[in-house]
Amino acid sequence: MQQFLTRTQVGSLCAICAAFLFSTKAIFIKQAYALSPEVNATVLMALRMASALPFFLLICWFSRQSYTDIKQKDWLLLIVAGLLGYYLASWLDFQGLMYISASLERIILFLYPTLTVIASSFIYKQKLSLKSIFAIALSYGGTVIVMLQEQSHTPHESGFWLGASFVFASAVAFAAYLLMTPKLMLKFGSWHFTGLALSIACMGTLVHFALTIPEPVQLLQRLPLSVLGYGVALGFFVTVLPTILMMQSIVRLGAAQSAMIASIGPILTILLAVAFLDEHLNTIQWMGCLLNILGVLMITLSKKKLAHTK
Repeated sequence: MQQFLTRTQVGSLCAICAAFLFSTKAIFIKQAYALSPEVNATVLMALRMASALPFFLLICWFSRQSYTDIKQKDWLLLIVAGLLGYYLASWLDFQGLMYISASLERIILFLYPTLTVIASSFIYKQKLSLKSIFAIALSYGGTVIVMLQEQSHTPHESGFWLGASFVFASAVAFAAYLLMTPKLMLKFGSWHFTGLALSIACMGTLVHFALTIPEPVQLLQRLPLSVLGYGVALGFFVTVLPTILMMQSIVRLGAAQSAMIASIGPILTILLAVAFLDEHLNTIQWMGCLLNILGVLMITLSKKKLAHTK
């Protein structure tokens, strides 16, 4: 019997679904913030990670294996990577969304591939090619265009620049995490590394919540059920499920091809923000958004070609 879908088609479908689910994150966060003044980044992050933790512990269990060459420093790096990539980066992102629109948040966050290229050039002392410099200039130029347009329509007391700084710091933290992952994945295995890193991030988030929120149990009891629902949705539909789908896509297509497909994420977020948050981008902002995406795609393609030549 003829196979219904090819390996490539399944991988592409997984990447598209993962991109869509990841794109709903800012929508859920903004809607949850609007429901109660007691909901902030730390509270919502705790709800998200508490919902996701059991699933990541299951991934750890089912992907466990015997290790022979894992050293203490590898475990320390794993802990740092988990806390950096999915605790600190996520918390900064959630914090930024308290001040800026979901559309701008996604565009700023989408800069992380350019940050990995810039950091790699310093770490390995390699000069950036003219094409990479041009791509980076496109990405940041487009982002600045969108930012300036939004800032011109934002009251000065709204904390616009603070929010934008939080999200950019999130992109920096996530880029640093990505630079750490290749060697750790080789040592621990991709599935086990993902389960461990995200479990560590979940536990770090819950500790942060317990230490910084006064009377956390009473606060959770006061929250509307809809906020708890958004927390569960963020945990399963925006964290666990798209992570699994993206891993499946990478297995079938490779990281570069999956990343290219996932580049539709900012457009999806903007469309969702227009539909559910009543956000609107003018023509100049759409041009800036397209420049950002074009620059990141050029970076992703150049990384893919580099990988093939090694």
